[in-house]
Amino acid sequence: MARDVHLLPKAHLHLHFTGSMRPATLLELADKYGVHLPEALSGGEPPRLRATDERGWFRFQRLYDIARSCLRDAEDIRRLVREAAEEDVRDGAGWLEIQVDPTSYAPRLGGLIPAIEIILDAVETASRDTGLGMRVLIAANRMKHPLEARTLARLAVRYAGRGVIGFGLSNDERRGLARDFDRAFAIARDGGLLAAPHGGELSGPSSVRDCLDDLGAQRVGHGVRAAEDPRLLRRLAERGVTCEVCPSSNVALGVYEKPEDVPLRTLYEAGVPMALGADDPLLFGSRLAAQYELAREHHGFTDAELAELARQSVRGSAAPKDVTARLLADIDGWLAAG
Repeated sequence: MARDVHLLPKAHLHLHFTGSMRPATLLELADKYGVHLPEALSGGEPPRLRATDERGWFRFQRLYDIARSCLRDAEDIRRLVREAAEEDVRDGAGWLEIQVDPTSYAPRLGGLIPAIEIILDAVETASRDTGLGMRVLIAANRMKHPLEARTLARLAVRYAGRGVIGFGLSNDERRGLARDFDRAFAIARDGGLLAAPHGGELSGPSSVRDCLDDLGAQRVGHGVRAAEDPRLLRRLAERGVTCEVCPSSNVALGVYEKPEDVPLRTLYEAGVPMALGADDPLLFGSRLAAQYELAREHHGFTDAELAELARQSVRGSAAPKDVTARLLADIDGWLAAG
């Protein structure tokens, strides 16, 4: 009998802030603020999305923006973070790095610095209350000017050691060159932050190479399209660059047609470290444990291989050494328990 993947200890390294929200919470907040939700967000089923064309990505972003507009005060932020932590604990996570672009929340929270401090305070409180290790990865938006990314990088460095562990770059990788953001990533890396930009999702292997060459990426958000380039796979494996792979998201956005098309096996057998992630559960309808179930059901991953995926997620994290050691030991315990 297969072991329960909800009980498998793991780290969650690719979860977006608003996208972590429970659907029921979105409905309550929309009602509270009188926000009209489109059927795609209120119908009880994940919206049908296909982001491989410009219109589809615009629709995805519009839905995300509507959901984000329902987060208006510090209590809303605290609720979202607490519930995200509770969901991850339920799915077996022992460590969560939640990703946020604070500029998106700043107008309603009193400015950029208050927004960051409210988010970090919410993370610290949720971590204490749930027992889940939690940190924040601040991400710039590649659709905005690179100068804004530099400002964010400097702020992220200011809060290093106070809850911020990394710096990312999100949104449509088909827009804007990675090298336009090289200064921002240099600031972040020099400040001791992990570099974890998105790449290799909507664009091909060249997007992943740009993350490595131009941004000094130590992790890559998604990275699945690297499977199309054997030389790039070898490079990722040799450097130990973890790809934050989000299978359900890839299918929901039309990157791959079916779950079995996501190249989990290709990456795994090439020795590329992976950290399975849920990306935006609000929009894609599944959380962390479901990604491990997908690997088992559609790719034939054995329990021993699922345990190795969990180990890779922990090793790829910014968790302190004592947390890493405990989680790795607990993964061995899950496997030994049978």
